[in-house]
Amino acid sequence: MTPLRLLADIGGTNIRLAWQDQPDGPLHDTRVLPCAQFPTVDAAIAAYLAEVSIPTPREAAFGIANPVTGDEVRMTNHSWCFSQSALKASLGLQRLVVINDFTALALALPTLAPAQLRQVGGGAAVEGSAIALVGPGTGLGVSGLVFPPGASHGVPLSGEGGHVTLAAQTQREFDVLAILQERYGHVSAERAVCGAGLVDLYHALRRLAQRGGKEVSSAAQVTDLALQSNDALALEALDLFCGFLGSVAGNLALTLGARGGVYLGGGIVPRLGTWFDQSSFRARFESKGRFQPYLAGIPCWIIDPTATPALHGAARALDIAGTE
Repeated sequence: MTPLRLLADIGGTNIRLAWQDQPDGPLHDTRVLPCAQFPTVDAAIAAYLAEVSIPTPREAAFGIANPVTGDEVRMTNHSWCFSQSALKASLGLQRLVVINDFTALALALPTLAPAQLRQVGGGAAVEGSAIALVGPGTGLGVSGLVFPPGASHGVPLSGEGGHVTLAAQTQREFDVLAILQERYGHVSAERAVCGAGLVDLYHALRRLAQRGGKEVSSAAQVTDLALQSNDALALEALDLFCGFLGSVAGNLALTLGARGGVYLGGGIVPRLGTWFDQSSFRARFESKGRFQPYLAGIPCWIIDPTATPALHGAARALDIAGTE
């Protein structure tokens, strides 16, 4: 009998869990649990297993929002930390695979159906070319797939591209980043292009304006002010956010030669709907001087997060580990 497989996508805000009864099988009992409700990842998993009432899985694969460089895993944007070997033992697993969450998402990209994607600009993807992946949520995830000659599947990238240094392109951006630098020192892309980053952008614009605006504490509040109340500062903050995302995505596309397309993951961009299409994202994505024509042909797709693709990518990681 094939052992049950536990799958998890662990972000800074939520943990998504599901299980399979066989490789390539459907996901069962998908749940989304707030990380803040549980003191440890072990506690969250135990709560899930108790709720869905399945036998103890023998295999598990987790995508998690931080670097995975050794046995100890310590999350960048949440308090959870654990030893992989200790977690494997406490759960009674025969196999445990832990990878970066965007590496897991990258593994799932070739399996996404057209209905799970919405294109924003560009032309057709070039088959066999590298694929780029970037996504703002609690943090800023970055990955991609490359296709070495003769490889049957894309090879996922595992890095921390969300923490590259963010550059300003206008005086307004320079002034905003100066405020962020005053607060954080190093201003990475993630400092502006994530949920907390959108809040910081809005507050920086309030400071520069020296009047107006409201106190906010979440990205949802900023987007509601912008898209529902037509608040000028919130609209400017949201467009700065999209412009910075475009610059980062364009840099990544150039770095990887991602003529296979750029995928936008994370939970923030899908919530912006078609407003995102007329934001500064696409113009800034292509605004690379002599390489504007090169980037103009590259398609960008927004991933529908309800498809839980990172869970499918975690399952794929388990399959790959089993063949090595």
